[in-house]
Amino acid sequence: MTDGWQPKQYARFRVEREEPFHDLLKLLQPVKGGQVVDLGCGTGSLTKVLHEKLEASETVGIDQSEAMLSQSHAGGGVRFEKANITAFSAKGLDVVFSNAALQWLPDHETLFWRLAGMLGDGGQLAVQMPANHNHPSHTIAHTLARTPKYAEPLGGYVRENPVQEVEWYTKLLAQIGFEEQNVSQRVYLHNLTGPLEVVEWVKGSLLTDYRNRLGQEDYEKFLADYQERILTELPDEHPYLYAFNRILLWGRLTTTRKITG
Repeated sequence: MTDGWQPKQYARFRVEREEPFHDLLKLLQPVKGGQVVDLGCGTGSLTKVLHEKLEASETVGIDQSEAMLSQSHAGGGVRFEKANITAFSAKGLDVVFSNAALQWLPDHETLFWRLAGMLGDGGQLAVQMPANHNHPSHTIAHTLARTPKYAEPLGGYVRENPVQEVEWYTKLLAQIGFEEQNVSQRVYLHNLTGPLEVVEWVKGSLLTDYRNRLGQEDYEKFLADYQERILTELPDEHPYLYAFNRILLWGRLTTTRKITG
């Protein structure tokens, strides 16, 4: 499977994509001299903002995309590692941070227990995840993947959504030991020029999952069919108001001794 991430495509909506990062960052408290990890750091430009805002001594950005990490610049207490989030491990961290990355990983119950296990006493967990899986921009892609035209080249693969409801995360954090927490779902309204810009948005995120698994010719066909369905299902409005749901959650551990899961 190839690395389908395209930094320039992802950055087409940089301002809109960065807004949830800053909202999540506001939930965190500084950890002067502390140790921080940014899981799914992408190009790393926001990792430096995170590092400086938290007054950390060391922040490591983790991402599995070589294309994204090629844009990163270490220094000033910030470094980067190419690794899969599921393979990364650490102990005694002050902050585990992840902005728009954990939606790619399955089994969130096991995942969040594991992330909490990386924290030291009083450690903070901060996560932002897209939760827009019921919007046509997402459902159309999955419907196409199930059609005979694409089921074979995709090997039967259809992306499953692992993101749960906000209430589920609230209960899970409490069970893990995050007695202090802030969990919410927010709608970010993006003013796009029209429905065609939705295609450009998703090309930089969700569609990379299908691009990774299809040859170039099949992906171009998939993209053309996706665009045709988008223009059929979405209203022909200019501008098009793209309502995007996201879950933001923060928690602070009172003691790591509760983490036994």
